[in-house]
Amino acid sequence: MARPKLNLEGKLDSEIAAFLHRAKLQNYLIGLNKTITYEEFLANKMLIIAAIRAGIPYSLFDLIRDYTPFTENDWANFFDISTKSLQRYKSSADHHFKPIHSEKIIEMAEVTKVGLDVFGTIDKLRLWLNTPSYALGNLKPIELLKDSYGKELVISELIHINHGILV
Repeated sequence: MARPKLNLEGKLDSEIAAFLHRAKLQNYLIGLNKTITYEEFLANKMLIIAAIRAGIPYSLFDLIRDYTPFTENDWANFFDISTKSLQRYKSSADHHFKPIHSEKIIEMAEVTKVGLDVFGTIDKLRLWLNTPSYALGNLKPIELLKDSYGKELVISELIHINHGILV
């Protein structure tokens, strides 16, 4: 699969705008008098903090999940819940994730963004995430994504790769 389709990016942009409006987070858009895009959202740390505190709605998570290289099992592992619980969230109307899960959703979106900048396609990123890395102690990068320190190591390694710094 090539880089996620523009159609999905457009849906993400629309869902972010709707979420920001519903959650009344426009106050965090200091100096911005326009509709914010998904990419702009990921670059705005204050807005991310507000979104985490408000709770990411399942509808937004569903689009982010489709945009990332992670499986349902990966997400359940990141959240430390069962896949059945994750499926129940989908069936409950208007579910919003708790802040701890919302933060994990944003973190995985950030990893995906940096990974796509480095590798260009979801398939190449997925392959890298599932291949042991010498620079990461011979662990698969995906194994480190369960906690924020591991996520930082993975992003740091992606940045090193992007700059041609190979360990």
